[in-house]
Amino acid sequence: MGVTDERIVDCDIHPQLLGDVTLEEYLPEEVRELAGVRTPGSLWSNPHGLLRRDAKPREDQSAYEQLCEQHFDEFGITYGIFNRGPMALGVSPNESHAVALARAHNDELIDRWLDRDDRFLGSMLVAPQMPQQAAAEIRRVGDHPRIIQVLISSASGLNQPYGRRLYWPMYEAAEETGLTIAIHPGTEGRGTAYPPTGAGYPSRYIEWHTVLPANYIGHVASLITEGVFVEYPDLSFVCIEGGLAWVPHLMWRLDKNWRSLRVQTPWLDRPPSEYIREHLRFTTQPIEEPTDPKHLRQVLEMMHAEETVMFSSDFPHWDNDSPAFGLPPMDDELRRAIMYENAQELYGLPDSPGAL
Repeated sequence: MGVTDERIVDCDIHPQLLGDVTLEEYLPEEVRELAGVRTPGSLWSNPHGLLRRDAKPREDQSAYEQLCEQHFDEFGITYGIFNRGPMALGVSPNESHAVALARAHNDELIDRWLDRDDRFLGSMLVAPQMPQQAAAEIRRVGDHPRIIQVLISSASGLNQPYGRRLYWPMYEAAEETGLTIAIHPGTEGRGTAYPPTGAGYPSRYIEWHTVLPANYIGHVASLITEGVFVEYPDLSFVCIEGGLAWVPHLMWRLDKNWRSLRVQTPWLDRPPSEYIREHLRFTTQPIEEPTDPKHLRQVLEMMHAEETVMFSSDFPHWDNDSPAFGLPPMDDELRRAIMYENAQELYGLPDSPGAL
C-alpha cells in the first residue's frame, strides 16, 4: 500500500483527457458541426486557477501515468471514482446537445479510462433537464461493471429541486441498474440555472465558493419531503464536494418541522433524519476547518459519520485533500468507515479491485 498504509476509496477524482483525445471524436457529426462541446461558462473564476500547479504531466508522461504516480501509487488508493467531463451540460439551454454530450463523455470514459486500471471506477454523466433521455442513457451504459454512479450538476438547469417528480424517471432507472445518484458543484449561476444564492448573484469567487452548500440543502430537503426514497427504497444519493457542517442543522430542522407538519408528507413514516442516514452520503472535501479540530469531530458525530461520510480528495484541484492528512484526528474505527468501508458498502465493491 501507499504512505497511509490503509485501504482507501477516493470518491472524487478528476482525471484529464488523455493525450490529444477530444470529446468531439465521440460526438455525431451533425452535433460536432453545430455545437462542438461548448457548455455555459462560469461568471466566477479562482484567481489561482483550478488545478494544482504540478498537475500537468511531464513531457515524458501521459495523464494516466501522472495520475497513478501522484495519487494512486503515492497514497495506495484502492479504488478511485472518476467524476469528470463537461458537467455544465446540465444547465445548457441546448437540451439535445446536452444529451449528445453526456453520451460522448460516457463513451470516452469507458473507452479511454476504465479498462486501463482495475482501481478505476466511473460516474456516468446524464442531462437531468431531459429526464427521460437521462433514464435511457442510464440503461444504455449502467451495466458496465466499473460504472457505479450517475452524476448530475448540483445546479438544476430546470430550476426545480431534485425531489420533484419530473426527475423520477432517472431515479427509477438508477434503482433498476443498481447505480447511485450523485451531485457535484461548479455550475451554480451558469446557463439556465438560477443565481447561486437565494440573495442573488455574488461578486467574487470567494463568495460563490463559500455558499455552494445552499444548493445541497435545497436538494436534500426536496428529496426527503417529496418522498423519493419512499418511492425508490433502494436508491442512494451522494452529495460530493458540498461540505458537511450543514448536515446536522438540516437533520434537526427537518425533524422539528416534520413533527408539527407531517400532515404535508403523509408518505414519510419516520423522521426525515432517518431517511438521510439511510439514503444520503456526503464526501469530505472541502471539509470545514474550524480553529479547534474537536468542533469538526463533534459535527461528524452529530451527522453519524460512521454511516454517512466518505473520503474524497478532489485531486488534482487547487484545494484537494491528501489521504494522509486531509482529515482531523479520529479513532481508528471511524477513520476506516470514512476512508473505505462506507464507500465499499454503498457501491458494493469487492476487497480486490481485480474482482470487478
